[in-house]
Amino acid sequence: MNRTVVHVLFVVAVLGLGLAIGYINIPDAWYRSLAKPSFTPPNWVFAPAWSILYVMIGIAGARNFLDHRGHSVLWPLWLTQMILNFLWSPLFFGLHQIAAALVVIFTLFASIVAFILASLRKDRISALLFVPYLAWVAFATLLNGSIFLMD
Repeated sequence: MNRTVVHVLFVVAVLGLGLAIGYINIPDAWYRSLAKPSFTPPNWVFAPAWSILYVMIGIAGARNFLDHRGHSVLWPLWLTQMILNFLWSPLFFGLHQIAAALVVIFTLFASIVAFILASLRKDRISALLFVPYLAWVAFATLLNGSIFLMD
């Protein structure tokens, strides 16, 4: 299969699933009623931020699927972080499980770090594509943890 087609399929799949999960788990009255830290961004920031990140995650996934699947730890790490990523919103927004979501996001953060470190020598571009993702998840972890402590 053509590399460009694989890249497009990955980006469409990751972005599509991410946006669908976000749409199904839109912050509701429960979320609005929570005590949140002063640095909580407005809700409209999340969809554009995640859209950009999902494109970058999709590109990194396609690169690793094409170049490293079955030959290194990169592909399983990419899949692991994707599963954890897609699990967080339903736990937090859907099931209102702040503590469980915090455990998932800590694990997600660790899996992103592991992916970046493992990618540095094999695929520096994928590692760099994950740096903004790591920063955003660090911020999201701080938000989740703050909400947990304030609840």
